[in-house]
Amino acid sequence: MLRFSRCVCAVMAVAVGAAVGCREEHHVVPEEQQPTGYSFAQGYPAGDAAQRAYADNDFSRAVQAYHFWYPTVSAEGIFQGNRDAGIQDNAGGVILSAGPKQVAFTANSDTPYGAAALDVSQGPMVIEVPAGPFIGLVDDHNQTWVMDVGIPGPNAGKGDKVVIVGPGYAGKTPKGYAVGKSETYKLLLAVRALPVNGDQKGAMDALRTVKVYPLNAKDKVLVWTDVSDKKMDATCLRWEDNMQYWQELKKVVDEEPVSTRTPGMSGMLAAIGIVKGQPFNPSTRMSGILLRAAMTARDQMLVSAFASNRADRLAWQGRRWQWVGLVPNATQFETPMGLDLEARDRWFIQAIVTSPAMFRRTAGAGSLYWMASRDSTGAYLDGGKSYKLTVPQPVPAKLFWSVTAYDAQTRSEVQTDQGKAALRSMFELKDASKTEPTELYFGPTAPAGHEGQWIKTAPGRGWFAYFRIYGPEQAAFDGSWKPGDFEEVR
Repeated sequence: MLRFSRCVCAVMAVAVGAAVGCREEHHVVPEEQQPTGYSFAQGYPAGDAAQRAYADNDFSRAVQAYHFWYPTVSAEGIFQGNRDAGIQDNAGGVILSAGPKQVAFTANSDTPYGAAALDVSQGPMVIEVPAGPFIGLVDDHNQTWVMDVGIPGPNAGKGDKVVIVGPGYAGKTPKGYAVGKSETYKLLLAVRALPVNGDQKGAMDALRTVKVYPLNAKDKVLVWTDVSDKKMDATCLRWEDNMQYWQELKKVVDEEPVSTRTPGMSGMLAAIGIVKGQPFNPSTRMSGILLRAAMTARDQMLVSAFASNRADRLAWQGRRWQWVGLVPNATQFETPMGLDLEARDRWFIQAIVTSPAMFRRTAGAGSLYWMASRDSTGAYLDGGKSYKLTVPQPVPAKLFWSVTAYDAQTRSEVQTDQGKAALRSMFELKDASKTEPTELYFGPTAPAGHEGQWIKTAPGRGWFAYFRIYGPEQAAFDGSWKPGDFEEVR
């Protein structure tokens, strides 16, 4: 009879992947190698194993579907914000000098906006942007980039005439017009007008000169409505942690073609019961899974935004400032291995729209953004505490720069009775020294003598900041210039 040592026996047991023969009495299985908990007998699922596996699989697929389709639901939130303001798709658009009244993911008060929901299901739409200081883009219903207009557009700010065509369009387009091909019928046109020399009114007036109309009905020009003084919610906050997230996503799935770009992710939706043209009536069991998945996935995305452990998030060693966009010089978070999914999550849970112009890290690019959610000690920024931010001068900006405070829960400008959330070089800080450091203050009470350089924050609410530079120069990228961290003032 052959005899095996305890050690040889243990090796054999590991080799066959089963608890056969001897094993060490005190062997501890790492958590990541713990058994699944599904019971099997003679190779077949036993007891409640199948039921539990189905539930786990449904939950896992729902979580991943939530992550991937969040930009789509977020875009629908923008469209619904316009509709709630009485502005219908293809009929009108909003223009606004944004502020705390408008709930919109990290919208800024630096440059006035124009935004419109376009629908090319009935034919192409034409966009005419005059020559001038415009920065704009067209993204589809999934916030996939279609084309730029204005300074980053086809004619580099000298005026654009473009035609946006929908899926499968085979008709003619007018000569001399750039053509943008969309994979969805509904799209977002977003245009900003730079307030040259601080002329905010002139920038608002410039937005009114952008013309949008159907190719087959040139007389039906979109009407712009100023909503600067109106409360508005252009986000998916009201849906993102409940069953309405899935209901809004189902609505979009029914309106749009099935994506050929991402068949696996469309299949993921089908696996959890969201199928184009079919009823969406989840069972009580599935509703519970979908609700839990929405809450879980939303929170996972917020962790990516505010607690990422990626080394490439840091703008500079020894500072708390981070890059908002983690994949530089990309159009859609693409890398040699495919989409950087965490970078995508991080962006869309706190921001909107994509364009290659938004992620360039080169001198002379249109703009760049850094984010700070922690103070110099590593603690999260607290609306009940006071902070000072020191900005060395001159800031390497050919155009202008700003710092904006955002509420961590709404990812929109902080709301207080002060009614503002930004300190801008062309407005509040226009008289600040161009050589001595600029000191900015944030907190619930105004610092004596510095009221003009102060943003009020709300106790009981966390907040974060974006530092924006427009027309960034080389010093913004090579580390020879960098802002200080937020320092708590006691």
